[in-house]
Amino acid sequence: MKDVTNLNAKAIQQMDLAQRIIALSKLGAYMQANEAEWQAIKKIAAEKNFWFLPEFIDTAIENICTAFLQEDKLAAWVQQYDIAQHNASPKNIGIVMAGNIPLVGFHDFLCVCISGHNAIIKPSSKDEVLITHLIQKLFVFEPSLKDSITIAPQLKGCDAYIATGSNNSSRYFDYYFGKYPHIIRRNRTSVALLTGEETKEELAALASDIQLYFGLGCRNVTKIYVPENYDFIPLLQALKQYDYYMDFHKYKHNYDYQLAVLIMSNQYYMTNESVLLVEKETLFSPIAQIHYGYYSNAQELKKTLQRNNDVQCIVSKKDVPFGNAQQPALNDYADGEDTLLFLNNIANYNHVNQNVL
Repeated sequence: MKDVTNLNAKAIQQMDLAQRIIALSKLGAYMQANEAEWQAIKKIAAEKNFWFLPEFIDTAIENICTAFLQEDKLAAWVQQYDIAQHNASPKNIGIVMAGNIPLVGFHDFLCVCISGHNAIIKPSSKDEVLITHLIQKLFVFEPSLKDSITIAPQLKGCDAYIATGSNNSSRYFDYYFGKYPHIIRRNRTSVALLTGEETKEELAALASDIQLYFGLGCRNVTKIYVPENYDFIPLLQALKQYDYYMDFHKYKHNYDYQLAVLIMSNQYYMTNESVLLVEKETLFSPIAQIHYGYYSNAQELKKTLQRNNDVQCIVSKKDVPFGNAQQPALNDYADGEDTLLFLNNIANYNHVNQNVL
């Protein structure tokens, strides 16, 4: 494993912004072509992590390819920033990736790569197969990137850090990375604001916002807000499209466990026999369970939710459209903090490197 403190900055300086965009668009074309080599890698990733169903991997890849790795979209994205064609002072950026859904850390890598900095990546053990292969494939399209992208078991000698994890791991990240420029992400989730006038198609799309990736993503809806006297039957019917989740023993175990807890605590619940609806104050819900709450003033509720740091996005007729929660665009940053702007601003940052993590 090469020492990331001595990454060769010359290669990345020789590659201009336009070349990086072309290399990344080639990577997207490779992913979409779905040749035998890529199919084999995806199969290995699914076998190593039960929660990564093949359909989840394909969905994540399709979103990355269509929303991120298109040459015109990349060009339009970077035009919003003052990114130099040649990064004269590339920094070493440590990236700690999460592993809750397939390739969830790809956008952070993309931001570092497009900004011309050096990426030192610590993948999650739950999602290392896909990102490792894609980086190796990127080297095929652009060999000069080999000295500016590293997969590392430990992060040493970095100038800045982007770390994504739980509320518990974020305290760990704060301790080690707090003295450096950093973005540290904690637990977040998403909510839906319903009126009771949603169409059958909108509720079917909302069901995907809730259940895609088994609901494990920060953009998955884990709580819905409804008006008084809301009829839950159409939503429960829409959620039946994911009845087949009960064929997966880990999901079924979660459903059975949560159901037992509700019964033993004599708590009211609704179910379609594959997902539970429970009235609870908290935004975060366990697998196979959705929380709901009532509102009387939608505008006041929306203002409150927009101020809540636990909320990633709001799905409604007037906010993120139904079915689009897990389809972020390039400028839909994970925690509302502009990652590319952060990276652009540290181009002139100087700090004494120390070994961490």
